[in-house]
Amino acid sequence: MSNYINLLPAGLFELFAEATSSGRITIADRYGLMAALLQNSLSEEEQSILDRLLYGVRRGRPQVVNEISNVE
Repeated sequence: MSNYINLLPAGLFELFAEATSSGRITIADRYGLMAALLQNSLSEEEQSILDRLLYGVRRGRPQVVNEISNVE
């Protein structure tokens, strides 16, 4: 039996919006990014969003935190 990680439809766009507004990427967000990277069927727009997020992380914005979620 194989385990698959799938990103919810429009999940990458929501992840980008949340990371941009909060300035943080949580553990759950990192799993979402991993799921997006493992998909072989990203659209050009989704790939651009993913590239922008990863570029931002390399530059230190948004901040990567060791919390499960931004929800308090």
